[in-house]
Amino acid sequence: MKLLVKIVMMPCGEYFGRKWNLLDIVTAAVFLTMHCLCVMAPFHFTWPAFWVAVALYVVTGVGVTLSFHRHLAHRSFRIPKWLEYLFAYFGVLSVQGSPIEWVSSHRYHHQFTDTVKDVHSPLQGFWFSHMGWILDSGSRFGKYGGLKNVEDLKRQAFYRFLHHTFLLHSFLLGTLLYVVGGLPFLTWGMGVRMVCLFHSTMLVNSAGHMWGQQVYHTGDTSRNNWWLGLLALGEGWHNNHHAFDYSARQGFEWWQIDVTWYVIRFLQAIGLATDVKTPTEAQKRRKSLHNKVMAAEN
Repeated sequence: MKLLVKIVMMPCGEYFGRKWNLLDIVTAAVFLTMHCLCVMAPFHFTWPAFWVAVALYVVTGVGVTLSFHRHLAHRSFRIPKWLEYLFAYFGVLSVQGSPIEWVSSHRYHHQFTDTVKDVHSPLQGFWFSHMGWILDSGSRFGKYGGLKNVEDLKRQAFYRFLHHTFLLHSFLLGTLLYVVGGLPFLTWGMGVRMVCLFHSTMLVNSAGHMWGQQVYHTGDTSRNNWWLGLLALGEGWHNNHHAFDYSARQGFEWWQIDVTWYVIRFLQAIGLATDVKTPTEAQKRRKSLHNKVMAAEN
């Protein structure tokens, strides 16, 4: 393990004003490949390929939002182990890293929100919070000293396996799509789907801390953003989330569309999701910015 870390963190030169290592180069190459496939997609459009992309967007997107985020990072509900692993595998196919690394970064984000130790604070600019932080692993891991806050995942062989092989699974999916549907399935099912999903997730880190409304007092820059809520399957109600990070539900109002919550609620209705955590009305009133302003005026 230590040898592998030394290899991926091996210096590869200085570009764009900073030092790059092997992991940064591989990450940049994956991003470039994703975007090149996306550019090719309009020239290989078919309706079956389009619907494959839509289906995979929802499945792998829920893998990130439901599994990586609300279940593994915040433990906002419980599901059977077989279902937990299935959703986590869907998340791996989003090409956003392993569950171990994703959850670690997110937990540190909540611990150090909008400080110098925040892994993707918008205080360092839109580009950095959107994807610059991902391309600078030396800075990212250096801020908090590595994967020290995910011992619950590291103890499980399944997550250790995904941590070392996560790119392989997307390569196999791409191969399968190409065999089944040729270039249309590959460019839409991998290129368009991954680019859209990647940027919608990263917009939560960037736009979700820059544009929108603050309903709750959180002491940070988190915002609720309706269009981001649609794109990111409910993750755009980011001020709600920072106010009550333990909540399985992020769209608190009936009009705040939260696709991920609908899936969790369905699993709860059929008995697969238990111990589903949500804030009470009294808890929401106590954190409401409106109530705090009224109290200050009186």
